[in-house]
Amino acid sequence: MAVGSISYGGPMYALVVKFDLFDAEKAAGFDQLVAETVKSITENEPGTLVYATNIVEGEPLSRIFYEVYRDREAFAEHERQPHTRRFLDQRSEYVASFRVEFLTPLVAKGLPAAD
Repeated sequence: MAVGSISYGGPMYALVVKFDLFDAEKAAGFDQLVAETVKSITENEPGTLVYATNIVEGEPLSRIFYEVYRDREAFAEHERQPHTRRFLDQRSEYVASFRVEFLTPLVAKGLPAAD
């Protein structure tokens, strides 16, 4: 997927991913894989500013990830990490479908304000 740069008072880079999982058993395995991955992201990725994973209310087989990176290079570095590669390689065991939305942040609490 080609991705353009984001203008956000700087080059911040953000995305949302929605995953739809096969079944409850697969959801439990996916959640474990995610927990392991997020632990490594937290320990090893200073350029990953926000990496929030969520269960969708009323959709127990759906997950939403909200990700904010310092810049495009921080996102590229995230994609190169062994823990991310492992997640990407194993997700097909659990995920029936997914959709990625790249975002241009405007105004947010906890992130720098847009120019």
